Amino acid sequence: MVSIIMGSDSDLPVMQQAADFLQEMQIPIEMTIVSAHRTPERLFDFARKAHEQGVQVIIAGAGGAAHLPGMVASLSPLPVIGVPIKSSNSIDGWDSVLSILQMPNGVPVATVALNAAKNAGILAAQMLGIAHPAIQQRILAYKASMRDEVLRKAEKMKNDRRVS
Repeated sequence: MVSIIMGSDSDLPVMQQAADFLQEMQIPIEMTIVSAHRTPERLFDFARKAHEQGVQVIIAGAGGAAHLPGMVASLSPLPVIGVPIKSSNSIDGWDSVLSILQMPNGVPVATVALNAAKNAGILAAQMLGIAHPAIQQRILAYKASMRDEVLRKAEKMKNDRRVS
């Protein structure tokens, strides 16, 4: 259902966060490397055919010039979520953020924060949850668990402050 692509294997530690979350949500994933600059033919082939392969959402992570998400979005009818990655050749990650965020009208890319692949996974699951009630229920449970964790921590802090 979700394809996670990245420009280089050096992006894997960041992009693994999306994979881990989607697997936790029991959403099928595929993950591969598709470099916009080193394998443009692979990019074109992937982007044009992903919807025919059962992919419903694409998460594309890239650093530096970060053309991968936008190029995929220009060729695919699927929603694309871009993950800007602070890479070794990055200008503090800003080049990646702006390359993914500043897309022209007609070629939207949903963009998450720098290195925030988990948020990309959450957004992909929420998109899928619109048409898949079981996924939506798992997202609701995930959000409830985050709420409960905050409430537990707040109660603990309140109790700890009473003691001191």
